[in-house]
Amino acid sequence: MNTDLLRQEAAHYQLLMEQLRSDYGPLDDETLADTLEGMSDLPEMIEEIVRSSLDDDALITGLKVRVDAMAARMARLKERHQKKRQLAAWAMGAAGLSRLKAVDFTVSLSEGAIRLQIGDERDLPERFLVPQPPKVDRAAVAEALKAGDAVAGASLVQGQPYITVSSR
Repeated sequence: MNTDLLRQEAAHYQLLMEQLRSDYGPLDDETLADTLEGMSDLPEMIEEIVRSSLDDDALITGLKVRVDAMAARMARLKERHQKKRQLAAWAMGAAGLSRLKAVDFTVSLSEGAIRLQIGDERDLPERFLVPQPPKVDRAAVAEALKAGDAVAGASLVQGQPYITVSSR
Protein backbone atom coordinates (compact mmCIF):
# COMPACT_ATOMS: atom_id res chain seq x y z
CA MET A 1 0.00 0.00 0.00
CA ASN A 2 1.35 3.37 -1.01
CA THR A 3 1.35 5.48 2.18
CA ASP A 4 1.44 8.75 0.22
CA LEU A 5 -1.71 7.72 -1.65
CA LEU A 6 -3.33 6.72 1.65
CA ARG A 7 -2.44 10.10 3.19
CA GLN A 8 -3.88 11.92 0.17
CA GLU A 9 -7.09 9.89 0.32
CA ALA A 10 -7.42 10.49 4.09
CA ALA A 11 -7.04 14.24 3.53
CA HIS A 12 -9.55 14.07 0.66
CA TYR A 13 -11.98 12.14 2.89
CA GLN A 14 -11.63 14.75 5.65
CA LEU A 15 -12.20 17.56 3.14
CA LEU A 16 -15.33 15.85 1.75
CA MET A 17 -16.65 15.29 5.27
CA GLU A 18 -16.17 18.96 6.16
CA GLN A 19 -17.80 20.02 2.87
CA LEU A 20 -20.85 17.79 3.48
CA ARG A 21 -21.27 19.14 7.01
CA SER A 22 -20.92 22.68 5.69
CA ASP A 23 -23.49 22.13 2.92
CA TYR A 24 -26.03 20.02 4.85
CA GLY A 25 -25.45 20.86 8.50
CA PRO A 26 -25.14 18.20 11.18
CA LEU A 27 -25.44 14.68 9.77
CA ASP A 28 -25.63 11.46 11.78
CA ASP A 29 -22.59 9.20 11.52
CA GLU A 30 -24.34 6.53 9.43
CA THR A 31 -25.63 8.97 6.81
CA LEU A 32 -22.24 10.68 6.63
CA ALA A 33 -20.43 7.33 6.25
CA ASP A 34 -22.87 6.11 3.58
CA THR A 35 -22.49 9.34 1.60
CA LEU A 36 -18.70 9.36 1.85
CA GLU A 37 -18.48 5.68 0.88
CA GLY A 38 -19.48 6.51 -2.68
CA MET A 39 -17.17 9.52 -2.87
CA SER A 40 -13.92 8.12 -1.48
CA ASP A 41 -11.80 4.99 -1.68
CA LEU A 42 -10.51 5.44 1.89
CA PRO A 43 -12.73 2.79 3.52
CA GLU A 44 -11.68 0.20 0.91
CA MET A 45 -8.04 1.19 1.34
CA ILE A 46 -8.28 0.71 5.11
CA GLU A 47 -10.06 -2.63 4.59
CA GLU A 48 -7.20 -3.73 2.31
CA ILE A 49 -4.62 -2.77 4.94
CA VAL A 50 -6.48 -4.60 7.71
CA ARG A 51 -6.95 -7.73 5.55
CA SER A 52 -3.23 -7.69 4.80
CA SER A 53 -2.57 -7.31 8.55
CA LEU A 54 -4.81 -10.33 9.24
CA ASP A 55 -2.81 -12.32 6.66
CA ASP A 56 0.41 -11.25 8.39
CA ASP A 57 -1.03 -12.31 11.74
CA ALA A 58 -1.85 -15.77 10.35
CA LEU A 59 1.70 -16.07 8.98
CA ILE A 60 3.17 -14.94 12.31
CA THR A 61 1.09 -17.52 14.18
CA GLY A 62 2.10 -20.29 11.79
CA LEU A 63 5.76 -19.30 11.83
CA LYS A 64 5.78 -19.11 15.63
CA VAL A 65 4.49 -22.67 15.83
CA ARG A 66 7.10 -23.77 13.28
CA VAL A 67 9.93 -21.87 15.01
CA ASP A 68 8.93 -23.34 18.39
CA ALA A 69 8.85 -26.84 16.90
CA MET A 70 12.25 -26.30 15.25
CA ALA A 71 13.72 -24.89 18.48
CA ALA A 72 12.50 -27.97 20.37
CA ARG A 73 13.99 -30.19 17.67
CA MET A 74 17.29 -28.31 17.84
CA ALA A 75 17.38 -28.73 21.64
CA ARG A 76 16.80 -32.48 21.24
CA LEU A 77 19.54 -32.69 18.61
CA LYS A 78 21.98 -30.76 20.82
CA GLU A 79 21.24 -33.07 23.73
CA ARG A 80 21.63 -36.17 21.53
CA HIS A 81 24.91 -34.76 20.14
CA GLN A 82 26.26 -34.17 23.64
CA LYS A 83 25.19 -37.61 24.92
CA LYS A 84 26.85 -39.34 21.95
CA ARG A 85 30.09 -37.47 22.57
CA GLN A 86 29.95 -38.30 26.27
CA LEU A 87 29.30 -41.96 25.44
CA ALA A 88 32.30 -42.04 23.06
CA ALA A 89 34.49 -40.36 25.71
CA TRP A 90 33.39 -42.89 28.33
CA ALA A 91 34.01 -45.85 26.00
CA MET A 92 37.47 -44.57 25.05
CA GLY A 93 38.34 -43.95 28.71
CA ALA A 94 37.02 -47.36 29.80
CA ALA A 95 39.06 -49.05 27.06
CA GLY A 96 42.17 -46.99 27.72
CA LEU A 97 42.16 -45.46 24.24
CA SER A 98 43.56 -41.94 24.00
CA ARG A 99 43.29 -41.70 20.23
CA LEU A 100 41.28 -43.45 17.53
CA LYS A 101 41.80 -43.04 13.78
CA ALA A 102 38.93 -43.67 11.42
CA VAL A 103 38.81 -43.28 7.64
CA ASP A 104 37.04 -39.93 7.82
CA PHE A 105 38.12 -38.53 11.22
CA THR A 106 40.45 -38.87 14.17
CA VAL A 107 39.12 -38.65 17.72
CA SER A 108 41.26 -37.92 20.77
CA LEU A 109 40.31 -38.28 24.41
CA SER A 110 41.40 -35.31 26.54
CA GLU A 111 41.03 -34.45 30.18
CA GLY A 112 38.28 -31.96 30.91
CA ALA A 113 39.35 -28.39 31.60
CA ILE A 114 39.28 -27.08 35.14
CA ARG A 115 36.06 -25.14 35.56
CA LEU A 116 34.39 -23.16 38.29
CA GLN A 117 31.46 -24.59 40.16
CA ILE A 118 29.55 -22.36 42.60
CA GLY A 119 27.65 -24.16 45.35
CA ASP A 120 25.75 -21.52 47.33
CA GLU A 121 26.36 -17.90 46.32
CA ARG A 122 25.45 -16.73 49.82
CA ASP A 123 28.59 -18.42 51.18
CA LEU A 124 30.92 -16.44 48.88
CA PRO A 125 32.90 -13.53 50.37
CA GLU A 126 31.64 -10.04 49.46
CA ARG A 127 34.68 -9.30 47.30
CA PHE A 128 33.48 -11.87 44.74
CA LEU A 129 30.01 -10.37 44.38
CA VAL A 130 29.36 -7.77 41.70
CA PRO A 131 26.90 -5.08 42.76
CA GLN A 132 23.92 -4.84 40.42
CA PRO A 133 22.43 -1.52 39.33
CA PRO A 134 18.96 -0.79 40.66
CA LYS A 135 16.09 -1.72 38.35
CA VAL A 136 12.94 0.38 37.96
CA ASP A 137 9.76 -1.26 39.23
CA ARG A 138 7.60 -0.03 36.34
CA ALA A 139 4.39 -1.51 37.77
CA ALA A 140 4.88 0.28 41.10
CA VAL A 141 5.69 3.60 39.39
CA ALA A 142 2.60 3.32 37.16
CA GLU A 143 0.43 2.39 40.14
CA ALA A 144 1.68 5.40 42.12
CA LEU A 145 1.07 7.78 39.20
CA LYS A 146 -2.43 6.37 38.63
CA ALA A 147 -3.13 6.90 42.34
CA GLY A 148 -2.26 10.58 41.87
CA ASP A 149 1.19 10.54 43.47
CA ALA A 150 3.90 12.69 41.89
CA VAL A 151 6.93 10.63 40.85
CA ALA A 152 9.98 12.63 39.76
CA GLY A 153 11.32 11.42 36.42
CA ALA A 154 8.14 9.63 35.39
CA SER A 155 4.73 10.45 33.97
CA LEU A 156 1.79 8.73 32.34
CA VAL A 157 1.48 9.42 28.61
CA GLN A 158 -1.17 8.58 26.06
CA GLY A 159 -0.27 5.50 24.01
CA GLN A 160 -0.39 5.27 20.24
CA PRO A 161 -3.84 4.80 18.70
CA TYR A 162 -4.53 1.24 17.66
CA ILE A 163 -7.23 -0.76 15.95
CA THR A 164 -9.19 -3.75 17.15
CA VAL A 165 -10.29 -6.22 14.47
CA SER A 166 -13.03 -8.78 15.00
CA SER A 167 -13.27 -11.43 12.31
CA ARG A 168 -16.63 -12.86 11.38
